[in-house]
Amino acid sequence: MAFQLIREWTGIQQFPSATQTKLLELLGKLKQENVSTLTILVMGKGGVGKSSTVNSIIGERAVVVNAFQAEGHRPMMVSRSRAGFTLNIIDTPGLVEGGYVNDQVLEIIKRFLLNKTIDVLLYVDRLDAYRVDTLDKQIVKAISDGFGKEIWRRGLVVLTHAQLSPPDGLSYDDFFSRRSEALLKVVRQGVRMRKQDTQDFIPVVLVENSGRCNKNESEEKILPNGTAWIPNLVKTITDVVLNGSKGILVDEKLIEGEDPNQRGKLAIPFLLAFQLLVVVNRIKKWINDDIAKEPSPYWA
Repeated sequence: MAFQLIREWTGIQQFPSATQTKLLELLGKLKQENVSTLTILVMGKGGVGKSSTVNSIIGERAVVVNAFQAEGHRPMMVSRSRAGFTLNIIDTPGLVEGGYVNDQVLEIIKRFLLNKTIDVLLYVDRLDAYRVDTLDKQIVKAISDGFGKEIWRRGLVVLTHAQLSPPDGLSYDDFFSRRSEALLKVVRQGVRMRKQDTQDFIPVVLVENSGRCNKNESEEKILPNGTAWIPNLVKTITDVVLNGSKGILVDEKLIEGEDPNQRGKLAIPFLLAFQLLVVVNRIKKWINDDIAKEPSPYWA
């Protein structure tokens, strides 16, 4: 595996003082729980704001964002360190190409993650995408099939482009609630979970990466409801890390899947036992019954 450059997290100093204070408190909370390294995997369709969200969390232009240039096909890990804590954020290319999930891209992502542990999954979509379709379900299913459905216990949904005016006279909170429920329903169907499960452990967070995002009196970027969204996002990530579930180790077994030959070997003893107890004994009984029914020869 190639050497990963870990730079000092100087971008945190670019945040307003209030945001810096909140972020440092959250990092301190993680260190108190013996979490000194955090690896975040960012996935979703192309053009939804994955790279911009990475830059917003880091506080610097760590990943190039160009609205007029197609995404590359290679993942990229940004690593930053501060006071003994290391933050790794893995930006990935969009999973959709030509209207279908690109299995080759998903395979590249999995290979890139070999021997890494995913602590948090950020599934990114847009708040202003008003509906979901079968493609959304296919993406969720592809992630679940690729990394196991347990990855969603370390997941949260991130909705970008949150600085909007809802259509049809809906209130902002009502529109957010409907959009969130629609996406969580897609996750339930793709992962085959109950409604209660996704509501219990998959939070939905709003993000606004553009420069037009409003600010509060402390110069923090805020959502239309007044929430300072960067510390709120990091707090939600911290809550997911400390929710008692385990991170997902991406090893060869996860990438290759279970060997069907091994599954067959495990079944051999049970098959032999079945043959011995059922088939062989039944044949013996048939033979004994035939012998008993056969008339004795005249010389007997």
